[in-house]
Amino acid sequence: MTDETLLLDLLNTTPVVDGTPRDDLADASAGAHWLSEHGQPASEREWRALLVARSALQDVVRGEGVPVSLARFVDGVRYRASLADDGVEWTLDLPSGRSAAARAVLAWDALRVSSPGRLRPCANPDCRLFLIDHSKPNRARWCSMAVCGNRMKARRHYQRSKGSTVD
Repeated sequence: MTDETLLLDLLNTTPVVDGTPRDDLADASAGAHWLSEHGQPASEREWRALLVARSALQDVVRGEGVPVSLARFVDGVRYRASLADDGVEWTLDLPSGRSAAARAVLAWDALRVSSPGRLRPCANPDCRLFLIDHSKPNRARWCSMAVCGNRMKARRHYQRSKGSTVD
């Protein structure tokens, strides 16, 4: 699993299901399960750091927070060099107790640099999911065209047809 997947999966742990907000990391057990599924250390400390990082990342991606709010999650992150037969190998040293949070923030920054503006919230105001737009024109608006895209198009069509009727 890539860190980009970890980031998007983390951002999308607060969906709205059948009109009801849900938190997929609501308790330590759910957090440990999520962390394990994503190949991360499953401790309560990791889970608590992940909750705070998720909130900060969601705010930053929505434009409601500032990137400097993410600094505490990458404080202490280091790359360690070692020499191998085929050259230098770099190993990421992550802080204990917040390694998953650090990976998510590093993935956010890598996307910010390599693909500016492609990580964004779904354009459906009733949705709390995020997307990474991999399309060439960079015009994707919905987390899922089949769900949110169709709902918003149907809503616009209804509004247009409702406004054009003559009594």
